[in-house]
Amino acid sequence: MSLKDQITEDMKSAMRAKDSERLGTIRLLLAAVKQKEVDERVVVDDVMLVAIVDKLIKQRKDSISQFTAAGRQDLADKEAAELQVLEAYLPQRLSADEIQAEVAAIVAELGAKGPADMGKVMGAVKGKLAGKADMGLVSAAVKAALAG
Repeated sequence: MSLKDQITEDMKSAMRAKDSERLGTIRLLLAAVKQKEVDERVVVDDVMLVAIVDKLIKQRKDSISQFTAAGRQDLADKEAAELQVLEAYLPQRLSADEIQAEVAAIVAELGAKGPADMGKVMGAVKGKLAGKADMGLVSAAVKAALAG
């Protein structure tokens, strides 16, 4: 079963369970998928779907920090609940140690030295770790590997 089918099934079960918060988040995700399909005239596969989920998660994290800074804990809690639902659709993430090992291998493979090679390394890393790791952690690991 594809990830998109799984999300559709989860939407149906949320409807049956009358879980309005979960249902709203799943509908938001499906709307983002449909928007991508219409805009780019493509059929979203699992890889593209993970990228969409990643983008929505990043938006939620940004919103949570903004709402917390503004003292709106009620809105931050709502975003945190959506974040939890969205994270269920991501594949297992790599740990920080695994990310550092992958980055070190790619840096050695490319022979990259210094911050000037950051773009070259990030391009290779994104291709290999997209959807498997938090890109914020990956970027930090690349900076650390190139600085040392």
